[in-house]
Amino acid sequence: MSQQITLAQLKRWLLRYADRIDQEASYLTELDAAIGDADHGVNMQQGMHKLRQRLLNMGDPNDAGLDVSGFLRMTAMTLISSIGGAAGPLYGSFFLHAARTAPHAATVDVTELADLFRSGLTGVRQRGKARPDDKTMIDALEPAVAALEQAAATGAEIPEAMAAACHAAEQGMLHTIGLEARKGRASYLGPRSIGHQDPGATSAYLLIQTAAEAFSENGVPE
Repeated sequence: MSQQITLAQLKRWLLRYADRIDQEASYLTELDAAIGDADHGVNMQQGMHKLRQRLLNMGDPNDAGLDVSGFLRMTAMTLISSIGGAAGPLYGSFFLHAARTAPHAATVDVTELADLFRSGLTGVRQRGKARPDDKTMIDALEPAVAALEQAAATGAEIPEAMAAACHAAEQGMLHTIGLEARKGRASYLGPRSIGHQDPGATSAYLLIQTAAEAFSENGVPE
């Protein structure tokens, strides 16, 4: 399999993520209703709808004059302006910081992919001031990025590396069930937040899951 991720695959990833958020919006809202404002699903759905429209109107990212860095920056700006609540700045920070590390080229290899995901995670941590075990999206992203970096360091191909990242993200998401929230509105519940899966960690897992799917396929976006 190819060791390069193309702009077409990046576009496919985000279109697939938008579709997955549509499918899981009610579930995300249900999770958020237990420990938050019950708006995570709706906010994510609205933001991803705007991003989907922009991606579809764009056509081929190469023809739009974008490189990987520019594509990720465009994604960041769209999400920041269209996702409500805390999620917009957090997801926007992920893609904005990833764009700063991404190459000004039409493809990325597995090492560059790990680097830009690490930068994205750094952006989320700086914006949200959260750490692992705070019961946030960090609990899914942190292990995912670590697994991706480890796989890249051992010479794994992109599908294998992303499969490892996806598994780690899933385990991190499930880990939030037993945690007491220490950030955001959920922290107001104290021990009562234990026993509930974090909605932000769930949408972050879906981000990694859809990336694993899209980056394991060749060709043009669906």
